[in-house]
Amino acid sequence: MVTKKMNLLAMIFGLLLFNNACVESRETEVGKSDEYYVAAYIWPSCHDDSLGRAKLWADGTGEWEVIKKGNPRYDGHYQPRQPLWGYELDNDPKVVERWIDVAVDHGVNVFVYDWYWYEEGPYLESALNDGFLKARNNHKMRFYIMWANHDVKHNYWNYHRYGDDDSILWNAKVDWENFKIIVDRVINQYFKQPNYFKIDGEPVFSVFCVDKLMESFDWNTQKTREALDYFREEVKKAGFPGLHIQWNQGGGSIMSEEAAAHFSNRVNEMGFNSVAMYNMGGMAEDYLLYGANARKIREQMDEIVDVPVFPCVSIGWDDTPRFPAKGQKDIVHYHNTPTSFATLLSKAKEYADQHPDQPKLITINAWNEWVEGSYLLPDMLYGFEYLEAVKDVFIDKKYDRY
Repeated sequence: MVTKKMNLLAMIFGLLLFNNACVESRETEVGKSDEYYVAAYIWPSCHDDSLGRAKLWADGTGEWEVIKKGNPRYDGHYQPRQPLWGYELDNDPKVVERWIDVAVDHGVNVFVYDWYWYEEGPYLESALNDGFLKARNNHKMRFYIMWANHDVKHNYWNYHRYGDDDSILWNAKVDWENFKIIVDRVINQYFKQPNYFKIDGEPVFSVFCVDKLMESFDWNTQKTREALDYFREEVKKAGFPGLHIQWNQGGGSIMSEEAAAHFSNRVNEMGFNSVAMYNMGGMAEDYLLYGANARKIREQMDEIVDVPVFPCVSIGWDDTPRFPAKGQKDIVHYHNTPTSFATLLSKAKEYADQHPDQPKLITINAWNEWVEGSYLLPDMLYGFEYLEAVKDVFIDKKYDRY
């Protein structure tokens, strides 16, 4: 009897080891599988943040304060945007639990959190720390960080408070001391999470503003490379095989031959591992033209760099709640529908299929950019149709060629 019990315990222990090995393998083998990684950006502005309350949004609900003040600029203009589930706080784990369930059910399996460092400390970090990481089901969803290291003008995120004051509120430049703090923080607080997104076992870290990073190191390519190499070495000391550093190009535009060569050289000289985009470049009032422009930009980037270029599909663009002077010509409004979005997603999927040597990572702007009119979350106009578009392309394969 004792022998049977010992054998049973040994079998159970063996199964646990096998399952853990499978989980570890799944974590570290991104880049070698045929799985699509559909990653939606998260703008974590809709919660009470002490720095945000002091400098931007006094009512304690973050940028909902501005979003609710959106007003129509022409007949038929959908403002203010109205979330189907109401004005929920993005640092509430119960809210994020529903996000995760809905996202995964519709084919979105990665969240990319915008992450900030102002006044020598983190900003808007609670959405990730208290919302996502405390969600009981977060094991279903991978995530990674995009360091949104851009300057912020006083009136950019709350014109109602600052009016025409476009002076700099926060400068995103950091010194060596702060850079080292950032490196230590993201390694220990995020990279070590079991569901952090990795490519070939290397945590992915995206940098939004490479110019600002270079400014932090005296606009010197070699010094910037040394900073990134320091980051890589610290990641290796933490037990990872390396660090995958992603150049996030924002939207981008068609580059001249000279600009393209300069861009390519900088990617190589600083050792970036991939290029991604935060939104589609080439914005136009017509969503279909916007998409066509973006595909041309992507094709050029693919030609000029030797690292993977990951496609991005935007849902639209309407940031009029932030800018009272903007009107119809400044936003995407023709053909801006879930069906048009699905067709562009299918083209991004096709691009990924045509690049079998790189991970099938596709980014979407965005999960919850309500203030910029670019979100997958259901609203009172389209309901779940944008999420259903993702499901049609990546789960049900309705747009695949016969």
